[in-house]
Amino acid sequence: MTAIHTIAEASLALRQKRLTVVELLEQCLNRIDIWEDSIGAWVYLDREHARHQAQQKDMELKDGYCRGPLHGIPLGIKDIIDVQSIPTRAGSRVFPERPVSEITDAAVIERLRHAGAILLGKSVTTEFACFDPPKTRNPWNVGHTPGGSSSGSAAAVATGMCLGALGTQTGGSITRPASFCGVSSIKPTYGRVSVRGVVPVSFSLDHVGPMAKTVMDAATLLSVISGYDPIDPYNRPLPDLPLEFTPLSGEIRPRLGYLRGYFHDNSSSTMQKSMETMITRLQQAGAEIRDISLPASFQDVHTMHRRVMLSEMLSYHQQFFPARELDYQPGIRSLLQEASTFSALDYADANRHRKFFTRDMRTLIKSVDAILTPATASSAPDYSTTGSPDYQSPWSYSGLPTVSFPIDISSAGLPLAVQLVGSSSQETELIQLALWCEKQIEFSASPSSS
Repeated sequence: MTAIHTIAEASLALRQKRLTVVELLEQCLNRIDIWEDSIGAWVYLDREHARHQAQQKDMELKDGYCRGPLHGIPLGIKDIIDVQSIPTRAGSRVFPERPVSEITDAAVIERLRHAGAILLGKSVTTEFACFDPPKTRNPWNVGHTPGGSSSGSAAAVATGMCLGALGTQTGGSITRPASFCGVSSIKPTYGRVSVRGVVPVSFSLDHVGPMAKTVMDAATLLSVISGYDPIDPYNRPLPDLPLEFTPLSGEIRPRLGYLRGYFHDNSSSTMQKSMETMITRLQQAGAEIRDISLPASFQDVHTMHRRVMLSEMLSYHQQFFPARELDYQPGIRSLLQEASTFSALDYADANRHRKFFTRDMRTLIKSVDAILTPATASSAPDYSTTGSPDYQSPWSYSGLPTVSFPIDISSAGLPLAVQLVGSSSQETELIQLALWCEKQIEFSASPSSS
C-alpha cells in the first residue's frame, strides 16, 4: 500500500475504494511502533478499540454511507480534552482521577465522532498545559523540544502516527509545537470552537485548534470542530466555515503586512533569512508585501497577557493550590506562586489593556489581508524548555485567528515556520490566503526515523 500522508489523500482514497479504513489505521499503528519509543507522543492508546472503530467505518462505507472528509481518519487528542471512556490526566498527578464511567465527550469530540473520525488515543500535554517540559521529544532531533503544551499532538502528526490532532492554546501551545515539529496549525478566533469538556488554563484565553500536515487538512479539522455550543458560556455564534477551501484566485494580488519590528528583530539570523527568502517568493508570485508597525499598546502585551493568564489559572487551581503545592512540577508551581501576588487591580488593568490592544490590532489588520510574522523566534531549542510563547501569545490575548505552516529547514536540520494573523472571525479568508502562500513555498520535508 502506498503511504498516505494527508487527510485529503486518505479521504479521496477511501471514497474511491482504493483504501480501507482498517488499512489506513494499520499504517498509523505501524508508524507508532516505529516512533513511539523514541518520541513518547502518547499517554493512552487503545489499539483494539481503534480497530473496532475502523471496522465500523468500513462497514458504513460499504453501505454507501460516508460521513464526510474525516470519515475513517485517525486522530490524536490532547490529554486535557475529555473523551468518553478514556482517562483525562492533564499531564499531572494533581489532577483528580475521575471514574472513567463519569467522563463524557467534550464538545469537539462529539463533533469528531459525528464526522466519522477514528480516535486513536490521548497525546502528551505538559502539566496542566503549562511550561514544564514533557517526556515527548522532537522527531527531527530528539535532543530538542517539540514545544508545548500540545507536545504529543505535534510530534504524532509530524511522524504520521496520526493524520491530524487537536491541541489547545492559551499562550502559544498550538502554533509553537506545530512550528517546532514542522506541521501546520490553526488557532481560531476566540470563541469559535467550544471549550466545553476541556481542562481550563485561562477561561478568557483558551482556544482549541487543529494540527495537521497541511493547511488544507488543518482547515478541514477546524470546519468540523467549529460551531455554536449554547452550553459553553465562552463559545460565540460566528459565521460557519465551509468544509472545502480553495486558494486565492491567481487574479487576486494578496496584500500582506510584515511586522518587521519586534518579530523580526528578535528572531534568529536563520529565521530572518528564511523569512526574507519566503517574502521574495511570495512577491514573485504576485503578493504585495509591505512593512507595518505594531501599535504602542503592543509594548505591554506580554506583561498583561501573563497577568490575565496566571490570575485565571489560579482561580481554577485554588481547589488544589496551595494545599498540594509540592505535588506540582516546578514550572507551574512557580506560575501559581506568582499569580498569588497579583491584585484585583492588576487583573482589571490587564483586561483594560487587552481591550485597547485588540482594538488597535483590528484597526491595523484592516489595511492588509493578513499580518505576516515568524511563528517562532527560532527553530526548536533543547528539551530543557518548551520554548517561548512570545511570538504567539499576542494573538491568544487578542483572540485573533492565526494559521501557521513550515517554510524551511534550518542548518541544524530543524523546521522553521511562518504565521499569518487575520481579522476576527475571518478564518475562511485567512485559510484561503494561507493555502496560496503554502503553495508558493512548497515545503515537503518530513522527519526521518533512521
